[in-house]
Amino acid sequence: MEDIHRETTEELYEHYVLNNYAPAPLTLVHGEGVYVWDRDGNRYLDFGSGIAVSGLGHAHPAWVAAVREQLYRLTHVSNLYRNRNQGRLAKSLVEKCGPGRVFFCNSGAEANEALIKLTRLYGNRKAGEEGKCYKVVTAENSFHGRTFGGMSATGQEKVRRGYAPLVPGFSFGKLNDLASFERLVDDDTAAVFLETIQGEGGINPCTAEFLQGIRELCDRREILMILDEVQCGMGRTGRFFAFEKSGVRPDAIGMAKGLASGFPIGAVWVHERFADLFTPGSHGTTFGGTPLACAAGLATLYIMEKDRLIENVRENAPAWTKQLQGLAEEFPDRIVSVRGEGYMVGVQLTEDVAPIAAAIRKHGMLAVPAAGNVIRLLPPLIATGNDLSRSVEIFRAALAEA
Repeated sequence: MEDIHRETTEELYEHYVLNNYAPAPLTLVHGEGVYVWDRDGNRYLDFGSGIAVSGLGHAHPAWVAAVREQLYRLTHVSNLYRNRNQGRLAKSLVEKCGPGRVFFCNSGAEANEALIKLTRLYGNRKAGEEGKCYKVVTAENSFHGRTFGGMSATGQEKVRRGYAPLVPGFSFGKLNDLASFERLVDDDTAAVFLETIQGEGGINPCTAEFLQGIRELCDRREILMILDEVQCGMGRTGRFFAFEKSGVRPDAIGMAKGLASGFPIGAVWVHERFADLFTPGSHGTTFGGTPLACAAGLATLYIMEKDRLIENVRENAPAWTKQLQGLAEEFPDRIVSVRGEGYMVGVQLTEDVAPIAAAIRKHGMLAVPAAGNVIRLLPPLIATGNDLSRSVEIFRAALAEA
């Protein structure tokens, strides 16, 4: 389609796009594999992956072919009718999650909103009346989206500020401190809701022991254990789900981001014991689970398995983490710590991340800042050992310059 606009991209953004984001530093026009290019022809190693979305990298030929084929076949029909792709993708996820059922939506925020609604439905059943058992315990420094429910569940004041009054019933325990969660659970609590690895909060993983303790707490108090795997799921940690390291199974899981490798999709898995809480008319979506979105999701799962991408993460991540830890030893006055799992790593700095992120970009790599002066490194799952080593070289050059 011909671009009839005479303004520059910067002018279009300045005049017509809401300024809820800071001005973007560059305009991206093309991507291939682990790289993206800006309009001036500069190439960047994309270790942001669209905030953990583009697990297959950019323009993966098999993914593009699957989406193109579906575009010519059937794009949207609404959930008033069945489409086979949705059923196939739901089956694939149930096989990975366990016995249960899946709801499809458009984003991580919508997945988390559905999970919050699940806690209300469960609380109503548990208490035998509506509005009594509705409390949810989440974690300090968490991030669960920017809907009113998601903000209310988020343990970051900067996200919540300006939108009071929020949805009542949320309290916040200290991550990996089981006792702090036990103190917050009472007879009116319906669920504990956690990110297995906090992403926006600065790459803070739950320990296996903590997740095991939360599972036992939830079983003992007869409340739901719900995990937000929107950012840390879909193979990013070297397992399909990050919680697998703990050996526990939650009662519900939120997914999105990397599930369709760039096509908007969200999903919620609910254990079979609680799947009947949602009944016809209790929740819905117009665009969730379309033939096109599910084709993108099916292609993503197929390519991940065929190309052994989870194994790729598991094989390459340890050496990369060691290199980053070596960087911390080289710059002890600049780097506080390196933490995370697999291809989801945070480098915490002693200083403001903005100048470092700009220097990293100048040297040819994109990375994503997070809370607590953290640079998030979220490479595509296709990234090789050489790509990872290149990222460390760029980070080193940026630190030396800044």
